[in-house]
Amino acid sequence: MKKSIIILCLLMLAGSLQAQIRLGQSRYSTSKPVDILELNYSKPQKYRIAEIKAVGLATLDEIAIVSLSGLRVDDVISVPGDNISNALKRLWGQGIIGDVKILVTKIEGDDIYLLLELTERPRFSRVEFSGINKTQESELKEKIKIRGRVVRDDVLNTSQRNIRQYFMDKGFLNTDVKVVQERDTTLPNSVKIKFEIDQKTKVKINEIKIYGNEEVPDSKIKGKLKGTKEHPRMHFVRDVTSRVTNITPKSAKEAVVYRNPVTDEEVKEYINKNFKLNFFNASKFVAKDFREDKEKVVAYYNSKGYRDAEITSDSVYRFSDNTINLDISLEEGQKYYYRNITFVGNYLHPDNVLLSRLGITKGDVYNKEKLDQRLNYDPQKGDDVSSLYQDNGYLFFQIDPVEIQVQADSIDIEMRIFEGPQVTVNSVSIQGNERTSDHVVMREIRILPGQKFNRSLLVRTIRELSQLGYFDPENIEPDMKPNFEDATVDITFKLEERPNDQIELSGGWGGFFGFVGTVGLVFNNFSIKNIGNFQKWRPLPVGDGQRLSLRVQANGRSFQNYSVSLTEPWFGGKKPNALSLSFNHSVQRQLDFMDRSNPGREIGYFKITGATLGLSKRVTWPDDYFMVSNALQFQIYEFNEFGRSFGLSYATGKANSLALNTTIARNNVDNPIYPRLGSNISLVTSFTPPYASLNPNINRESPDEEKFRWLEYHKWMFDATFYTPVFGSSKWVISARTHMGFLGSYGDRIGIIPLERFVMGGDGMNMNNFALGQEIIGLRGYENQVITPGRDARFDPNSTEGYGGIVYNKHVMELRFLVSPNPSATIFLLGFAEAGNNWGSYAEFNPYNLKKSAGVGARIFMPAFGLLGLDWGYGFDPAPGRVQPSGAQFHFTIGQQFR
Repeated sequence: MKKSIIILCLLMLAGSLQAQIRLGQSRYSTSKPVDILELNYSKPQKYRIAEIKAVGLATLDEIAIVSLSGLRVDDVISVPGDNISNALKRLWGQGIIGDVKILVTKIEGDDIYLLLELTERPRFSRVEFSGINKTQESELKEKIKIRGRVVRDDVLNTSQRNIRQYFMDKGFLNTDVKVVQERDTTLPNSVKIKFEIDQKTKVKINEIKIYGNEEVPDSKIKGKLKGTKEHPRMHFVRDVTSRVTNITPKSAKEAVVYRNPVTDEEVKEYINKNFKLNFFNASKFVAKDFREDKEKVVAYYNSKGYRDAEITSDSVYRFSDNTINLDISLEEGQKYYYRNITFVGNYLHPDNVLLSRLGITKGDVYNKEKLDQRLNYDPQKGDDVSSLYQDNGYLFFQIDPVEIQVQADSIDIEMRIFEGPQVTVNSVSIQGNERTSDHVVMREIRILPGQKFNRSLLVRTIRELSQLGYFDPENIEPDMKPNFEDATVDITFKLEERPNDQIELSGGWGGFFGFVGTVGLVFNNFSIKNIGNFQKWRPLPVGDGQRLSLRVQANGRSFQNYSVSLTEPWFGGKKPNALSLSFNHSVQRQLDFMDRSNPGREIGYFKITGATLGLSKRVTWPDDYFMVSNALQFQIYEFNEFGRSFGLSYATGKANSLALNTTIARNNVDNPIYPRLGSNISLVTSFTPPYASLNPNINRESPDEEKFRWLEYHKWMFDATFYTPVFGSSKWVISARTHMGFLGSYGDRIGIIPLERFVMGGDGMNMNNFALGQEIIGLRGYENQVITPGRDARFDPNSTEGYGGIVYNKHVMELRFLVSPNPSATIFLLGFAEAGNNWGSYAEFNPYNLKKSAGVGARIFMPAFGLLGLDWGYGFDPAPGRVQPSGAQFHFTIGQQFR
């Protein structure tokens, strides 16, 4: 009986498949129907396929469909048989066919003629969204790439899930997504699809309850939940309620019972006094962030000695339609300390050397994070245990800390070491440099074939490549392929080029002034030798790492500046000796706009024309982060009814300057755009020949035209910037800076010159208020150049006070937050506090008398435009000559502002 049932089922299944093949006329045929032949399903016959055709196709290729069926002309098949059944299965399995039939149009002897009659599934022609903004729509289109795909339920369901997940990641847990399909009459067999999105309100976290913590307070634990924050209003309601009624409510709703509903004013007042808003992690729930935050809580416990700490359970439950509560239960365990630390397997270095490098001693609090860092890689110090071996070629070095005994609150750790063979670098190669020539990249690589492997040189190479500016520093990856048997390693640096040429365009009409604006072009990867190779022009020849800068700046007729410079960073091609050549011409005019007969008439000008030739080289002492450069600068200063603006006794004349500029600099920052580690320190000195000493006829009583025909001075500028990551994150960085400058003379015969002085205040840019012949120093929170001695007397013909300071200092502290590391638009925010002052004589110099300010700002780096910045600063002190504090000021900056 069972066998009969099985046979019956098999016959029914075969019939359902074989029913798809029949002899007859297709609905697409225009010829006379052929006679129907009875096919004997109990006695299959063999036929040779004489012809296969496919009909019913709108977009698919006939030859491709026939090929997908698996049937071929001249194949011998059984009819009925598995060949036809398998062909049906293959076509159905593609997911692009809505219906398929295999028809027999003709049988001639042993030849059979087959026709595939198909119906295509429609395809998505357009994808539209409603209920969202343009930015969200653009991001979703990157995630939902279904245009041109076949209409299938699984594709639509996946798209809906992805859209919901996109909004859930932003805290919109209740987002509703509907799919509307509509036939597209403009294209054959096509469907338009529209996603109707209702984000609803963002779901906020009403309350986070912590259970089981005795040693660590709630505030510390919640502080580690950086991506999972309570809503300030809910926090306020609970706090106020507990203070008024002396009880702790179980939910924010109980506040209505014990007290009148809180007002917005109360919330704002409470937040200002008691609550630190986190602008970058607003109250919202994202499951992924919550999982990461729980790991941070456990890691924090581990760092405090609580080795056994764990989160035993957590729950997320709805509090209201738009809020949820979180409960976290944990077990802290006891606090542990290190006791005995021993090493096994070490032959190259004795225990005391390894223990000293480890930096952990008996009695220290157990700290798993610090232990891992000191054993494997310490990014800040670089002197971990692994570096001791891997900097000497032992690439396969491994160290495994094993807790061999835990007794009471003490832990004994045995460091099990595998030193391995000393590895030699076999080959070094690069990938991804399409625009940049190989030799430009290879000359920056410190780890070379034939050398012993050195981890420090590998890290240094990554830094040097990122400093070039040609590649995305976040995506420089060394791909290492070690060979244990040969004790060698092949290293490939995978690079991702980014645009690094810059264009600066700004302009407008300044009324009486005329055109106001700047046009600047910087080609950071210029190539002189490829000028004749037009295939390398993009839009100018590129690839050899030279830097060409062209800039024109104008403020109508009142100011123009023209400059061009070229730098070859590897002059000679063998060593990093940078040769630079630059020319500049600037003119500043005094215009009379009060003259009604000729408004804007020129009444005076000041011109500077100069050239600079410089050579810098990388030195290896005290370490190889140092650069020493020397430049010879010649400038001609020409006045016409303008000299008194600088405190000169004459209004028309000329002055010349020939100076040797020497710079000693050390730069080891890890990223030129958003540094996280390292420092940038420089000392710049300028010396002119002592002309007065060489000419006994010149003294302090000599006319200014004689004293300042050749400028005589020495100038010292010191700048130092330090970067330190904070809060255990690569996004938060503190930048501490100090700047100071001194201008002096070789004696009292002529005193300190009126030019080359310091002007301070504002954004630190030579914009709108121009100051030729001076060093511009910024100080946010104050107007441009307002902190400058002699400023009020500069246009007084009877004043002998020079314009500008001869000594200044300035100190800056910034807390930075990286919003976007995207190389096409790197964005970071900052808060700053700074103080500085500028003095007209050394007798007045007082480093404690500083003008202070604080504020916030934002920076965006785009390869085509460079670094753009906007700051709001508040000056707490009055500017010179004023009695009221400077107050709030906005500042706009272009380019990296060093002072």
